[in-house]
Amino acid sequence: ADPALWVVKDRDTTIYLFGTVHVLKPGLSWFDEGVKKAFDASKEVVLEIPLPSDEEAQKVLIPLVVDRDGPALTEKLHPEKRAAYAAALGKLGLPPAALDQLYPWFAAVTISQLVLQKAGYDPKSGSERSIDAAAKAAGKPVTGLETLEQQLGYFATLPEADQIEFLELGIDDFDKGAASIDEMVASWGKGDPEGLATVMNRDIDKLPKLYKILLADRNVRWADWIKERMKQPGTVFIAVGAGHLAGKDSVQVQLAKRRLKSKRVKY
Repeated sequence: ADPALWVVKDRDTTIYLFGTVHVLKPGLSWFDEGVKKAFDASKEVVLEIPLPSDEEAQKVLIPLVVDRDGPALTEKLHPEKRAAYAAALGKLGLPPAALDQLYPWFAAVTISQLVLQKAGYDPKSGSERSIDAAAKAAGKPVTGLETLEQQLGYFATLPEADQIEFLELGIDDFDKGAASIDEMVASWGKGDPEGLATVMNRDIDKLPKLYKILLADRNVRWADWIKERMKQPGTVFIAVGAGHLAGKDSVQVQLAKRRLKSKRVKY
């Protein structure tokens, strides 16, 4: 795979922008050639969030995902969606009530992760883990544009109706889930960000509030961060989800609005 890579430069500052895929199939070769050259040239690495330990993640996660007071998740779904929801869980080898204590947003994320794992994807093979491990082995500092609490908060603070819509849309598209991620990874591997954006926006445009919170607004903040970082000398390798570097509201589009030119690196 040869994923897309961009660079923003001035006289004494170089910032590389690399789009990641959070979950990949084991054995895919991508951390080489131009990507590795840019990484090796960088003195610091910036991810969406610093990768937490399992213990740290659990400590933050549990209060945000378990609904100890509300009705069972199945009861929150629209009646006409409940059979499809139970059927989807059945295909994953789970009983209908397996996720009943979870908030709708986390049930949606959990189902998505299980679909990917069943299709052969492994969280341990995700781009960020490889980059984080290489940075630590090389003694490069690793920081985050956000915290884990912030990132989870984007979902957890959604109104319940929007969370349910997010979950029900995932159930509607359940049987297409693995094919969609295959298509996204294929576009990523070919260095085709617009193809990737097309696949992503096929679904997220149905959830405009989530699109704004998860993509558009964050891209604005990250472009501001990059603009500020350009005032300091040095070479930085930024790695964020590839969807943030594609489409009409991408980080590169936001940078252009700030009179910063991002250039695709050919390799």
